[in-house]
Amino acid sequence: MTNRLLLVDDERIALRNLEHVLGKEGYAITATQSGPHALELLDSQPFDLVLTDMKMDKVDGMQLLRRCKAQHPDTEVIMITGYATLETAVEAMKEGAFHYIAKPFRLDEVRKTVAEALEKIRLKRENRALRAQLDAFEGRTRVITRDGGMQKLLDMARQVAPTGCNVLITGESGTGKELFARCLHDNGGRADGPFLAVNCGAFNEELLANELFGHEKGAFTGAIGKTGLLVAADGGTLFLDEVTEMSLAMQVKLLRVIQEKEVLPVGGTKPMKVDVRFIAASNRNMKEWVADGRFRQDLYFRLNVVNLHIPPLSLRREDIPLLAQHFLDRAAPVMGKPVHSISEEALALLKAYDFPGNVRELENIIERGVALCQGDTLEAAHLPDDLRDLSIRAFRRRDGRVIPLEEQERDYILWVLEEANGNQTLAASMLGIDRVSLWRKLKKYGEEKG
Repeated sequence: MTNRLLLVDDERIALRNLEHVLGKEGYAITATQSGPHALELLDSQPFDLVLTDMKMDKVDGMQLLRRCKAQHPDTEVIMITGYATLETAVEAMKEGAFHYIAKPFRLDEVRKTVAEALEKIRLKRENRALRAQLDAFEGRTRVITRDGGMQKLLDMARQVAPTGCNVLITGESGTGKELFARCLHDNGGRADGPFLAVNCGAFNEELLANELFGHEKGAFTGAIGKTGLLVAADGGTLFLDEVTEMSLAMQVKLLRVIQEKEVLPVGGTKPMKVDVRFIAASNRNMKEWVADGRFRQDLYFRLNVVNLHIPPLSLRREDIPLLAQHFLDRAAPVMGKPVHSISEEALALLKAYDFPGNVRELENIIERGVALCQGDTLEAAHLPDDLRDLSIRAFRRRDGRVIPLEEQERDYILWVLEEANGNQTLAASMLGIDRVSLWRKLKKYGEEKG
């Protein structure tokens, strides 16, 4: 969208210079030498930016500034004057002026200031759009996404939620598996019941048994009695995170609970009936674990009634700005920081990063940036050095399989070629090989175009 600029200056030559220079930048220009006419223009149409002389007859720059901010708060105003004093500069800034330029002005300074003001406007609009999208998620689901694949997963989750069937959620660590589990719970018939979660990899077998099944008073020395999560989750949902880390012996016990719908606490003699929905999650390749005998096939089938596989953040990059703004909006008030936007350069770096730690890593990066930020915009300088250098690239399974070396090499060569803007000589130099060797590899991979 072409930015609309209003230029106001009662000096004809100065106005024509501004009109000529800024018109060449591609902006839509409206110019007037009259302050009263400028007021009429502000009343009749919106502008992105106003550049106005300070001293003019009848209506001066301060009057234009106040009218503009009253009617169009998002419009930025740059003051230009030949009567530059500290007092007038301070007054203009207090009234909301973006910047203050003294005459005689340098045209490159004007270009730069206009570009900075319009960038501020663009960021405001983008942040408003992001917040509008974030508001659309309030009360609907905790999963924030505009990725088509993720939307299909959410639709499937909403369809499955009311059935009460068990669900297996797979995906890399940090992708949001527990959020999907909560979505299933909140949209099902058990929403009024408890939602309890346990990380099966955080306990050894004995402690996990105590956590899940509980124990009777006197079951062992010092035992005072404890209600296990399986009983506490009665009428609700139990989320078993990293279920593959559960021992085979514990898998047998869990399978019996699912089949018989009853729990026997440690030291107990009378089973207790329970009605629990199980949602399990793992970052492993479950089929491989079943094939290797590390996870029971019968338990796998009991848990995997419906499977939801969450893709890594690197495969849904359009979610990055939305999630980054969400984490920024959440972190800034907690830290007492006035940060409300993310610069275009910082967003570009975030979108180019592979995020081996997925959404959890993005959250940590944004929280770090907010902590370091002293202004109202999170800049590229507030991001970690390794992210700015793009020195970390993630190696992932593809379709559940480890990617062969030849395929990794092909992807890496194509990435370097893209970094070299298609220049094969430069790409070969970056790769440390000669151009003929690069040509042969591209031909082998069917990527040679000429």
